[in-house]
Amino acid sequence: MENVKLTQYSHGAGCGCKISPQILDVMLKSNTHYAPPPQLLVGNASKDDAAVYEIDGENCIISTTDFFMPIVDDAYDFGRIASANAISDVYAMGGTPIMAIAILGWTIDKLPPELAQRVLEGSRFTCNEAGISLAGGHSIDCPEPIFGLAVTGIVPKANLKRNDTASAGCTLYLTKPLGVGILSTAQKKDILKAEHAQIAPEQMMKLNKIGADLGKIAAVKALTDVTGFGLLGHLREMCEGSGLSAQIDFEAVPQLPFIAEYLAQKSYPGGTVRNWNSYGHLIHFENEADALHQRYILADPQTSGGLLIAIEPSGEKELQAVFKKHELDLRPIGKLLPKNEKLIVVK
Repeated sequence: MENVKLTQYSHGAGCGCKISPQILDVMLKSNTHYAPPPQLLVGNASKDDAAVYEIDGENCIISTTDFFMPIVDDAYDFGRIASANAISDVYAMGGTPIMAIAILGWTIDKLPPELAQRVLEGSRFTCNEAGISLAGGHSIDCPEPIFGLAVTGIVPKANLKRNDTASAGCTLYLTKPLGVGILSTAQKKDILKAEHAQIAPEQMMKLNKIGADLGKIAAVKALTDVTGFGLLGHLREMCEGSGLSAQIDFEAVPQLPFIAEYLAQKSYPGGTVRNWNSYGHLIHFENEADALHQRYILADPQTSGGLLIAIEPSGEKELQAVFKKHELDLRPIGKLLPKNEKLIVVK
């Protein structure tokens, strides 16, 4: 089992194998209209991270699912990463996870079942970190290995955060650096240096537990996690859903080390190109000389990426206290503006 490289058995990697926003819009279009129950506070009407159902006047249930093909070769780490990524959707709504169900597709004729057992063990470790049980699941024989979770969470209605409720004047923060797709592609191309091998996995395995604390801050007007559509794609959803525009300071955006080195070797995932083809016409770069380099980073598909926070200036003190609790030293990456002809401007 030590010689098996899981990434060689899949055509995509992590959230980079998500269907592009452009194609997804076509797939989700429907001529059938059913009025949702009033208790469904967040559903298909918005492009949010999870569905939310009110169960009484004070509390809500969060329901989400996420799965993908291997982004690392180690089976145990794959289980940890896929689980952290799925659980993140609950944190992105300001909630707390309470239970998870596994989704497993395994290439029975090519990969030993012992590797699948390692994937599940990694998942159990991450679920335990999140304070929940891996309570069951479903498995199929599949041409490519896939793994993920269906996660249930809870959130007080007053703490619920959405991605389409931001307001002009909000400051933007990102809790994890970008570049996972670049480093993961370098691994898949076998050009990743040994001393860089754990940079992306260590970040992807970190839970976004800070989301539950962000839910308690009233000045946090919108919240979402940055995954397969890249920072620009998820910021686009926040802007369009809220009827706003945004300005990003590229130099302030946190980035993983060494990604420029691999970009110089054309190490970027196909998902970056699909992302850009979907929303590139909405983005304006003030520095045209660096626009291509900036695009490859800002549209880079993230797996188990950080949380994108939109907060009113009045909540800055509370926010910094939460950052300190979670040992984060972050600075603003931009701000939200009244809607204008340019949806997102990168300075």
